[in-house]
Amino acid sequence: MRERKNINYRLVMKRGPSKKKRPLSYRERTYRQAGQAGLVSTFVRMVETDLHILAPLDVEDEALRLVAGVRSQVEGYIRHNPVFRHSLRPLPPDATAPAVVREMLAAGRLAGVGPMAAVAGAIAEAVGRGLQKSGVEDLIVENGGDIFTARTRECTVAVFAGESPLSGRMGIRLAPEMMPCGVCCSSGTVGHSLSLGTADAVVVVAPSTAVADAAATRIGNEVGRGRGSLGHALEKVKDLSDISGAVIIRDQQIGAWGEVELVRL
Repeated sequence: MRERKNINYRLVMKRGPSKKKRPLSYRERTYRQAGQAGLVSTFVRMVETDLHILAPLDVEDEALRLVAGVRSQVEGYIRHNPVFRHSLRPLPPDATAPAVVREMLAAGRLAGVGPMAAVAGAIAEAVGRGLQKSGVEDLIVENGGDIFTARTRECTVAVFAGESPLSGRMGIRLAPEMMPCGVCCSSGTVGHSLSLGTADAVVVVAPSTAVADAAATRIGNEVGRGRGSLGHALEKVKDLSDISGAVIIRDQQIGAWGEVELVRL
């Protein structure tokens, strides 16, 4: 791995149920203190949605409008289709659903998980795409640790992996030609979201942020406590289409597959 000094952004893993779990305030989202030269931070919170947006200018008003709109679409669909919220299994496509819901349904089917496994990534990308349409060309939208990034220059995503000795010591380099893309995470030891596995960090890079989110959940579910669990999980990664690559960290072990460049921090 090649050493780099420029740590551009920090990514905190989401939480699943485990005795090792700590409250979200455990790290007080220290990754959000890592600034981005030339970009302005905007924070938007609405119910469960908690966005940190980095852009050349303050985008609070437009971001609030976009968040309200996309949340209204998802919540409205759930009111008429309550199974959408609770299913841990893929659901069939629905051509009548709003675009963000169709993306979540498709991501769930691709990864073999319920559609809500893709909600954070789907909302992050919907807001990011909306900001792009309003003329914002260089931005990062992070939603609870799931990132839609559309930068015009190279950036590095630093990986926080709980109590693993590898936590914060490496990152994933994103070249400009890889973006826009999604960088999403799942963890069985850190964060609040459901994970059935024991990984300290599973990070997935994909052209679709919804797909990256759902795939991270699926891969994380495959990581058990056995010595061969990382290899088993990486074999599952190969079965998933439409993702660029993945990184898995558990304790002192790390595994990677696909088009991901790991760099020392």
